[in-house]
Amino acid sequence: MRHKISGRKLQRKTGHRKALFRNMSAALIKHEQILTTAAKAKELRPYVEKLITLAKRGGLSNRRLAMSRLGDETQLKKLFDILAERYSDREGGYTRVIKAGYRGSDAAQMAIIEFVDRDVDAKGQDSGPVVNDEEELEDA
Repeated sequence: MRHKISGRKLQRKTGHRKALFRNMSAALIKHEQILTTAAKAKELRPYVEKLITLAKRGGLSNRRLAMSRLGDETQLKKLFDILAERYSDREGGYTRVIKAGYRGSDAAQMAIIEFVDRDVDAKGQDSGPVVNDEEELEDA
């Protein structure tokens, strides 16, 4: 029986699962919206919400604890400076999971996990400048 056992293993060993949540939480904080499988999104939600709660409380010990769980200094700064202030009045429920159909290759259920009241401009920050194809054709 599985009484009092919470969380999905996601067919990964412990170290791999921890690394997965670190990377996904850093990506979510950076882009404020990511597309992943539904099971991963549902597991990531409490992980990120606890990080935001730590950031709202502030303090050096909470910052160090969040750094050990996040592993990215740039996103830690955004978490404590921007997101903590944005959600200071909210008691919880900082993220939402939206079902996004099924993946074509293996029919896995996909979901979008995003912050409530997110910054739309944050998505795709490191994808580089957008190039218009018509401008390239005129230059050639």
